[in-house]
Amino acid sequence: MKKKVSLLLALGLVGTTVLSGCGGGGSKATEPQTIAEATTEAAGSEASTEGAGDTLADKQEMTFVLNNEPDSIDPTVTSNSFATPFLANCFEGLVTYDESGEVVPGNAESWESNDDLTVFTFHLRDGLKWSDGSALTAEDYVYSALRVLTPSTTAQYLNMISDYVVNGQEYYDGKVGAEEVGVKALDENTLEYTLKAPCPYFVDLVSMQVYFPVQKAAVEANGDKWTQSADSYISNGPFKVTQINMGESYVLEKNENYWNAENVTLEKLTYRYILDTSTALTAFENGEVDGVRMVPSGDIARLKAEKSGLNTAPIYGTVYYNFNCEKEPYNNPLVRKALNLAIDRDALINNVAQLDAVPAYSFYAPGYVVDGKDLTDGRSDFGLSSTANPEEAKKALAEAGYPDGEGFPTVQLSFYSDDNVKKIAEAIKEMWEQNLGIKVEVSSADWAVFYSDVQAGNYEVAAMGWGADYINPMSFLPLLYTDDITNNANYSNADYDAAVDQIKVEKDPAKFAELVKKADEIASSEYAVLPLYYKAENFLLKDYVKGVYMTSSSNLYFKDAKVMAK
Repeated sequence: MKKKVSLLLALGLVGTTVLSGCGGGGSKATEPQTIAEATTEAAGSEASTEGAGDTLADKQEMTFVLNNEPDSIDPTVTSNSFATPFLANCFEGLVTYDESGEVVPGNAESWESNDDLTVFTFHLRDGLKWSDGSALTAEDYVYSALRVLTPSTTAQYLNMISDYVVNGQEYYDGKVGAEEVGVKALDENTLEYTLKAPCPYFVDLVSMQVYFPVQKAAVEANGDKWTQSADSYISNGPFKVTQINMGESYVLEKNENYWNAENVTLEKLTYRYILDTSTALTAFENGEVDGVRMVPSGDIARLKAEKSGLNTAPIYGTVYYNFNCEKEPYNNPLVRKALNLAIDRDALINNVAQLDAVPAYSFYAPGYVVDGKDLTDGRSDFGLSSTANPEEAKKALAEAGYPDGEGFPTVQLSFYSDDNVKKIAEAIKEMWEQNLGIKVEVSSADWAVFYSDVQAGNYEVAAMGWGADYINPMSFLPLLYTDDITNNANYSNADYDAAVDQIKVEKDPAKFAELVKKADEIASSEYAVLPLYYKAENFLLKDYVKGVYMTSSSNLYFKDAKVMAK
């Protein structure tokens, strides 16, 4: 299957409002839906609030540990969640997210749309600047969109613009000029997007990093190396990069040219790489660092009991494994069903990963509400359960032509380098071998190499996960749409595609909900992926650090952070 980029669809990784429609400042076509706020076990205080009587520390500096290196920190190129600590804090788009997870004005102070939701106009704040002090205007947004639509950029979220903006795909294909693309600077502070079809959630889409501005001068002077030097990494968010020590650390400092700099208290934020999560935890407990992005699963219960800085935030996302649905024998739904039935999800959650999680029977996560009801309420379990069903699994495998696993090829199970992911992969291997009588080989690679193979289709079964970029089912549905650039499972079903085509333009919330349920039923009944669980994200933060918050996209924001006197 050859991936195409001409489809009228989208994908995502998380935000919080649904179906944002017309209206300056972001009035909604339906009531906003937010995922629950983060909770903390840090000495009885919330990570996002300032304790009564606390005073600021003399030095507003902190060190935060990252456990994975991103493939890129170019917002117009990467879709890698490991890049978001940089992108969410060094850049800002037209809209952003507040502590409660609501979409709020960012570079744009207001916006409106026409009646049929095909033209959106954003009004930028006066006097916006880049971190080097030069002016930031609507033309920068136009330049950045056109850069995404240029093939040599290799933008991983290309479809988020090309599938929506008029002539976006045609520009990518070299059929029209820039002046015919539906992104226009009407003046220095006014930006207009003209869309191919009504899009009730377009304001949510522009919160994504692929819509962020990048500085033309920095890119043209340095090419694709503009992100590799602190001097050339020009940004527009609350922080700027001042030091890059590849593989070791990045130093971020307050961006004095940020439009809201007067309300940014933190002066210095050092990201330190410690890839081993146990080593990172030791550094945290020894007071060497102020926070850690990932927590060893085996320590979560203890940290929670000890109230040792453990923070938890619910995520609109799913942990699952991709089947390569165009490769034999995984092109057979019965094979995929057997592999699903042979998994003990309770054991994975409670004994292996040791997480607060809910067993998943579909790749589409709970979290989107219409008329007070989550779209996943009352849906089928698709014949799956929280524990393994070896008898039914063997029956499905026999029906597929492999009685007792005879003749079934050795499964190549691949995952990316991570302690928790490794434990899950090894447990799945054991379950399949024991419950189905098949052979499984596991292999791992660093994220960049692993994901490159997944995108190229060079895998059989691969560890994946998805956290939506905005809270809307359209964050998930394109992942299984035929030939979509994000469909790394290579799944294809014409009825599913037709349902998604309708979902994308449906304005009525009730009809939208029914179509989403229909699409979910189609893909999940064919076991398009191997869903494992829906989970929350954990991170560590010292209780003297206040104002840090995580959205349901797993993005941590430090713009409101304050270091209090110990």
